[in-house]
Parts: sequence; structure tokens; C-alpha cells
Amino acid sequence: MPTLRLTAGEIDYQDTGGEGPVLVLLHGVNMDASLWRDVVAELGPDFRCIAPTLPLGSHRRAMDRPELVTHHGVAAMVGELMEALDLSAVTLVANDWGGAQFLLADGPNDRIAAAVLVACEAFDNFPPGRPGRAIATSARVPGLLWAAMQLQRFTWFRRAPGAWGWMSKRPIPRQVMDRWFAPALGDPAVRRDLRTFALSTPPPTELRRLVERLPSFDRPVLVLWATEDMLMPREHGGRLASLFPHGRLVEIDDSYTLMPADQPQRLAAELARFVTEVQSTST
Repeated sequence: MPTLRLTAGEIDYQDTGGEGPVLVLLHGVNMDASLWRDVVAELGPDFRCIAPTLPLGSHRRAMDRPELVTHHGVAAMVGELMEALDLSAVTLVANDWGGAQFLLADGPNDRIAAAVLVACEAFDNFPPGRPGRAIATSARVPGLLWAAMQLQRFTWFRRAPGAWGWMSKRPIPRQVMDRWFAPALGDPAVRRDLRTFALSTPPPTELRRLVERLPSFDRPVLVLWATEDMLMPREHGGRLASLFPHGRLVEIDDSYTLMPADQPQRLAAELARFVTEVQSTST
């Protein structure tokens, strides 16, 4: 897996290469780029898929500048990645983590031709639901985040209601979750980065200002929302799509938040259709 040195530190990323339309695929907390593995396989060689592993708790290299691991800081890292790889006409795709909205609202977003927001944090739902609040709470108490990470070892916790059982409707393969949780279990510096991020949740006033700025992103936006989502309120999908001058909503059945895991074929088809439409209207 190639690596890229950014201002905050070195990150891993996957790049399928090729001359096709570019998609940059973003994940949430305690996950890595492998969240997108089935979607990337479905999209195939017609698309260039770039999936960074962001420093959100499943990264294998602790950041050199942990103070930059905030919602704003990680959004800035995505912008820096696009610049470092000299990407253009990017379709930015984000699932679960809502901080990418800061990049859409505030930039730099000149390399982004379109965006797809997939069952993600929005409005006042930062952090999302009971699992998100649990991480935020454990980050405030010394030693509690370490204890919370230990629970990730157990299958019963990985499928427990109110925890990961509300993230995906179908079990994620054990080896994938083992990979996701190993860095924070074994490396105190990775837990430090995760703690910094968890404590950076924007206050309500800032989140309200973000909502006011989102209409400034005047390029096509597709909002994909799971009708059975346990963490992201269903009404947020329509509200989020309506904020953008060129936004629209598509709802997906039989999925929870992690649509790349629950519905990779349907998600890949919607992405391919959207990117094709964007290209046809821009030529």
C-alpha cells in the first residue's frame, strides 16, 4: 500500500490507478480504507478509486502533529491529499464521518467536481448516536478509551445493539474488524490521535454555521441515505440534500450506516450512475 506524507504525518492510501473518473472514498472512526473494498471491486477498472486511511483510530502510523487530528484538520488532510496527488474533477465520497462537509463549505474544494454524502453525520448529529457518544465520553476520562478499545476484541460487542451492531446490518468479516481495531488496541499514540479527534467535536454554534455555509458548494451533490439507519436520522438525508443548489436524495433499503458493507452493489451502481451524469453535463 502506498503512503503519502502530509503536514500532520504519513498516511496509507489505496489507488486503483487508471484514466477513469476519480473517486476519493472516505471512512469513519475506527475503520480504514478497506471499508470500500467491495464497492471498489464492483466499480472495476472504469474508475480510479483512491481510498485513504484517515487518522481516525485504525491508522498504523501515529501522526507527527496530533493537534491537527480534528474534524477541521482531517478535512484539510483530504484537501492536501488531492493536491499532493494532483487530482482533478474528483467525486468526493464520504460515509459515516461528516467532517468532509467542512471541506465542501470552506475549501480548498477547487479539485472537487461533485460530492456524494453516504449516511453520514449531519446537523447536530456529531458524534452520531450511542456508539459515537460512547467514544466521545471515553475520550474524556483517563484510561477509559483504552478500556473501551479492549471491548472491540469480542464478537458479542461487535454485534451488540447500540454498538457496532447498529453500524452494519450484516456482520463485517472478523478479519476486517481485527484489522480495524488492532492499531488502537496496540499503540498508545494511535489512541492519542483518536482521543484528540473525539474531543474535537464542533460545538452546536459551529455546526449551525456549517449548515449555513453548505449552500456555497454549487456543484452536484448526491445524498444516499439508508432507510433503516439506526444512527443517522432518516429526515437528515432530505434536509442535507436540500441545502445544496444541485443536491438530490436517493434512499437505500436494507442497510444501516455502513452502506459500503451492507449494500456495496447498489452503492457502486448509484456512484457509477451519478459520476456518468456529472460528466455528461460538464462536457
